[in-house]
Amino acid sequence: MSGIKYTKDHEWVMMDGDVAVIGITDYAKEALGDLVYLELPDEGKEIEKGRDFAVVESVKAASEIYAPVSGEITEVNAQLVDMLDDLGSDPEKGWIVKMNLSNKSELEMLMDEEAYQTYIKDL
Repeated sequence: MSGIKYTKDHEWVMMDGDVAVIGITDYAKEALGDLVYLELPDEGKEIEKGRDFAVVESVKAASEIYAPVSGEITEVNAQLVDMLDDLGSDPEKGWIVKMNLSNKSELEMLMDEEAYQTYIKDL
């Protein structure tokens, strides 16, 4: 698996061969507070970079989750609906969807770990 890339909206994407694994960062999870609900997209859905594809709700607010890259969803982590504590940066358990990319060059526009850590320090 290659390095994780990040968006300014606190989503991450990690490549596992040709499959993009997508989730939200621990920073986003902490900012939301106690999570109460997760609305997942359907497998087979085409999503576009920058468009919302899922919604997570906390006791404070509902927040859209935006696609860091474009492509077709091939797998949805349905277990997260009942295990919201797993949502976050752990790619093994906390991923939301897996997808086939339609434009791999979009990965180059995302931040690496160091750039993301610098970004969140300034928030």
